Amino acid sequence: MTRVDPPAPPYAFAVFLILAGIIGWTAAAVLMVERSVLLEDPDATLACDFSLLVQCGKNITSWQGSLFGFPNPVIGLVGFVAPVVMGTALLLRRRPARWVWSGFNLGVLGALVFVIWLIYQSIFELATLCPWCMVVWSVTIPLFWSVTLYNLKEGHLGGGPALRRFAEAAYSWVPAITVGSYLVVAIVAQVRLDVLSYL
Repeated sequence: MTRVDPPAPPYAFAVFLILAGIIGWTAAAVLMVERSVLLEDPDATLACDFSLLVQCGKNITSWQGSLFGFPNPVIGLVGFVAPVVMGTALLLRRRPARWVWSGFNLGVLGALVFVIWLIYQSIFELATLCPWCMVVWSVTIPLFWSVTLYNLKEGHLGGGPALRRFAEAAYSWVPAITVGSYLVVAIVAQVRLDVLSYL
């Protein structure tokens, strides 16, 4: 009987998950530290406060910064562990069950929806751009696209052959899709806040 070796893990995808999780977790941790500084001294100038436009203080002390009754970075400290775990599992040649992938995808979808809401609040309500918040935005967006398209092409979310072929083709375009998403946010911020005039 011919021995069939298991398929090689998707190394690039796994490494991306780990790096995105680490970067997002680090940004959330820094935001928690900055929040603690303001709790000790409400008049403190934060390291991420560069101007009236680019600052963290207004964001993390607003009601939007504690939407569920506790600081939003707590969500990041918990949530960004998931991509690290999933990426590590892939590198170790583990094969998470379909329901695990579905749950993970639901989580990154929820994260994207929350980030879109935060982007809207930051640009249209608070009129500020929080540097560490933007780091969280910048990893959440490609996380959603890469995880969703990966799951679709692997059949983890169901769908027929046509959907899988479309997802497989689109998966290679994740970097371009991500850049396009960034450009949308940048254009909205420029139109609303005239960011370039602050440079």
